Amino acid sequence: MSATRPRKLDAFPVFLKVAGRMVAIVGNGEEALAKARLLGQSSARLRLIADAPEPALRLWAEENDAELLETSYAPHLLEGAAMVFAATDDEAADCRIISDSRAMKIPSNAVDRPEICDFYTPALVNRAPVAVAIGTEGAGPVLAQMIRARVDRMLSPSLGALAALAASYRIAVEKLLPRGSARRSFWREFFAGAPARAMEVGHISEARRAATRLLRNEGRADGQVALVGAGPGAEDLLTLRAHRLLMQADVIVHDALIPDAVISMGRRDAERIPVGKRKGAHSWSQDEINRLLVDLGREGKRVVRLKSGDPSIFGRAAEEMAALRAAGVAYEVVPGVTAALAAAADLELPLTLRGVASSLVFTTGHDLKGGTLPDWARLAVSGATVAVYMGRSVAAEISARLVEAGLSAATPVAVVENASLADRRLMHGSLADLALVEDRSDLSGPVLTIIGEAVTAANLRNSEPLAAPLAALSAA
Repeated sequence: MSATRPRKLDAFPVFLKVAGRMVAIVGNGEEALAKARLLGQSSARLRLIADAPEPALRLWAEENDAELLETSYAPHLLEGAAMVFAATDDEAADCRIISDSRAMKIPSNAVDRPEICDFYTPALVNRAPVAVAIGTEGAGPVLAQMIRARVDRMLSPSLGALAALAASYRIAVEKLLPRGSARRSFWREFFAGAPARAMEVGHISEARRAATRLLRNEGRADGQVALVGAGPGAEDLLTLRAHRLLMQADVIVHDALIPDAVISMGRRDAERIPVGKRKGAHSWSQDEINRLLVDLGREGKRVVRLKSGDPSIFGRAAEEMAALRAAGVAYEVVPGVTAALAAAADLELPLTLRGVASSLVFTTGHDLKGGTLPDWARLAVSGATVAVYMGRSVAAEISARLVEAGLSAATPVAVVENASLADRRLMHGSLADLALVEDRSDLSGPVLTIIGEAVTAANLRNSEPLAAPLAALSAA
């Protein structure tokens, strides 16, 4: 046999029609209950055969309209079954049930006894009428469950409803669109475009309207822009919806600070356009970005505008949404994990703390420009936790003006560079120490500052004092 030839399956996967048919499960306890719950996802009629059913099994049968026969097992109780499950936790009893089932030509399964099974029970991802079954031929049920969990995360919860809507359009598509590319284009856009996006957020009537427009356009799609929060940098903090949209995007328009690992989660053949602004190197103006998004949408492209953190928090999403609305280009907003939340998680720091801090302010250091003290400074004095974005270059001014407003110079402060990433740095000190951050040449990544008494509850085991570099320099 060739070394490159794939191993052949010993068990071939099929989907058995069970609607309205009886499925028998024999057993009293947890194993029988587990099979009942699995089969309860189908439209089969369940017959539970249990001479001494445990309370949980009896309760499940009552709540799910399953037939519960409280009697000793006998072969005639299996007659007419589409499938039989032996779940007695007794080897001899299970073998007898399997033997009786085979004599009646009924496929059967014995829990945890793969050597005597006619079929194996898969790990199931249920998006009825869509189902994904994962099997290991009985060799690794735990592995099958691990794979099921991954697949479950990949598939939108609305996929079943979308498939049901697709069934209602099938006759019209076959009547109005010719075979070949036109039909393929329609269905590809139906399952990945505007109908799917509307269904994903629960707008069923809009999904139907989008499908009808798509049918009238012979499968040619309207453009769609998604303003997607990329989170603070770690790729595994991306939301499931953001990942799905990246996999569907024709074009990814991304900020400068987003790591390649996040961008590469998109389709391999998607066009990538960097439009990020870095301090001192503004390659794209906001008006240019707005025009780009509108143009791509009008071309019928599926666009992901990938923005650091959350689009609605210092992400200039309002201007982009206004431009798209004015141009009549459809768009949606997908939230992301903002840097303050990631920084607090890195420090194991509660941003609100009962009896200490009951409010939270997100702000930027640039708010200090001008002669008027911003409202958030007064909130800080009143006990709010303040998360300052983009404040490194004005750290000394933040410290001085908060002290001037009445906040104690001893107020706890935490600073996180590269929140959520492997190379993050955690620092802590007082409001008086915050001024030192401005002259720290060793800080090159994005910096998030948290100010307030809630910082006292942080875990500072892996944090360094803000004044440490200065102290080390003095010692030298």
